[in-house]
Amino acid sequence: MDNIKTVGIISDSHDNMTALQKAVDVFTQRGVDLVIHAGDLVAPFTARILKKLECPLIITFGNNDGELFGLKNVFQGQIFDPPHKIIVNNKKVLILHDPVLLDEFQAGDQFDVIIYGHLHKVDIRKGRPLIINPGESCGWVYGKSTIAIWDVETDNVELIELK
Repeated sequence: MDNIKTVGIISDSHDNMTALQKAVDVFTQRGVDLVIHAGDLVAPFTARILKKLECPLIITFGNNDGELFGLKNVFQGQIFDPPHKIIVNNKKVLILHDPVLLDEFQAGDQFDVIIYGHLHKVDIRKGRPLIINPGESCGWVYGKSTIAIWDVETDNVELIELK
């Protein structure tokens, strides 16, 4: 994937359609070039909102994604088993949901960026690799709905609270 300037990052939406719509609105208003969802969409009906994105979408499965067949059907070619590797402007990006192997992937020198979810807590660590967990977009565990926007050129990550 070339010519990507900004990437919207979301995780753990857990069928919260209101928060998901707010995230799509922010990503659209900000003109992101790609959106990555790091797992736990949960149900296929989330596609009604995510299909409104005006850019490509890449999703990894999470541990709570229950209707796998339905999700694969509505997100054909956009949803993958983790870990999923992509290249964004010559940067090697690894997308996970569960961070069980995060330390191993971080210790290796294979990836420039690692994106994950699952913990519902924000984790942004500068360096190589750049680590990004945007927290929970659903807001149900910690009461704060958050997403992130990654500037691919500068590696700056902006955390955005959905209100």
